[in-house]
Amino acid sequence: MAKRVLIVDDDPAQRRILEEVIKRFGYETKSAGSGEQALSILQSDGPSISLVLLDLVMPGVGGMEVLSTLNEMDDAPPVIVQTAHGSVDSAIGAMREGATDFVIKPVSPERLEVTIKSALRIEELSGEIKRIKKKAEGKLTFDDLILRGAAMLRVVELGRRTAASNIPVLIEGESGVGKELIARAIQGESERAGRPFVTVNCGAIPENLVESILFGHEKGSFTGAVDKRVGKFQEADGGTLFLDEIGELPLDIQVKLLRALQEGEVDPVGSKKPTKVDFRLISATNRDMISLVKEGKFREDLYYRLNVFPIWVPPLRERIEDVPDLAKHFLARFAAEEGKRVLSLSQDATRMLMAYSWTGNVRQLENAVFRAVVLADGPELTVNEFPQIAANVEGFEAELPPAPANLQKRPAYTGPALLGAEATVPRTVEVKSGGSLGIPAIDGEGDIRPLDEIEADMIRLALGRYRGHMTEVARRLKIGRSTLYRKMQEYGLEPRPH
Repeated sequence: MAKRVLIVDDDPAQRRILEEVIKRFGYETKSAGSGEQALSILQSDGPSISLVLLDLVMPGVGGMEVLSTLNEMDDAPPVIVQTAHGSVDSAIGAMREGATDFVIKPVSPERLEVTIKSALRIEELSGEIKRIKKKAEGKLTFDDLILRGAAMLRVVELGRRTAASNIPVLIEGESGVGKELIARAIQGESERAGRPFVTVNCGAIPENLVESILFGHEKGSFTGAVDKRVGKFQEADGGTLFLDEIGELPLDIQVKLLRALQEGEVDPVGSKKPTKVDFRLISATNRDMISLVKEGKFREDLYYRLNVFPIWVPPLRERIEDVPDLAKHFLARFAAEEGKRVLSLSQDATRMLMAYSWTGNVRQLENAVFRAVVLADGPELTVNEFPQIAANVEGFEAELPPAPANLQKRPAYTGPALLGAEATVPRTVEVKSGGSLGIPAIDGEGDIRPLDEIEADMIRLALGRYRGHMTEVARRLKIGRSTLYRKMQEYGLEPRPH
């Protein structure tokens, strides 16, 4: 959705000129002929206004009075003031009152466009800083999240209802949809706002350390316990404990979690008495919990204890209208982090991003924009900065830069094409009597294979070698089980039966 600029000027001819010019920049416009009318619009339609272009000299309520009123409003849009040649001092005074920038009448279209883009970019970065600060302070709310699509309205409604109570919440959804942000927003709108928000990824903790990390241990309670450790439940005392990938918890730990929920106390390893804790539990999963219960991998009594108030977060492909705003949000953040003057996203690139399926959800979009910002040489992200996305969307094609003239088609190296094995091993990785085991690093045309193909082969190899035992596969690959499941989903792999 295009950003909307509110034009405030008492001269009808000047308003019409500015409307036409600003529309050519790709923005929507709304006009006000006086300060009173501008304030009325901002009070009724404030969230829809992205920027105010304000004339300082008007009869009745003047520009300075409008600025003063805006300073008292929460989340007021940035303001660019217009002034005549002889009133530069007034413009400087307006800047001191909170205006973002000023232009001198008559302003050229080129100068006006640069000023508007700069003001909007500053506002985006300011908003990002506010979000980061509120996230760190545990005060993030649903208003701070980029949730424009109708599919997310139900999520926000349910989230705000749960914030008013202490009820256990189970957030369900595919990997990368933003379940942790929903959990943080629930805390930020509850009475526990500003208190600890402790996150635990249950799939990334080694099985032999789960109990110690969650519940803590006393000094000397087991070999290697040289100091007392406070568990995550105690760290979350007074605040919120967020257990991500709850379906990965071992069965013996599920028993202790059930007791902690029922009794409000935990038993640290080696402790002689339980410890009382006051925490709000929010869990999240991308697994089918009912199937885990039926398979005996998750306790039924614990499942119903956690699933008191379920919230389903839809995948990005079902709320595709969120993509433009999310992409602009990531663009502003990564451009600032990388120190690059990338200001906008082209219309073609936006249409392409909205036509893509986003199997990796918001996380995939975030990584795609990050890569595009790194690749960008100009002030705008185009289709060319998203070659991997363009290759999978019909009607779009990224123009890659020409290869250097002296680049050979085939690599100079023609030796063994395998990682740790001989070149004779076929691409479908297998072990033959007296043969070698390996993964080809070079394809049939003599080119280096992409890393994702090699990684997929490595996972296939590990799945076969350890007979589909997911814990052992993850341990050997030195990744968390949740990461393993996510990568298998991305590469279209399925776990083999034990």
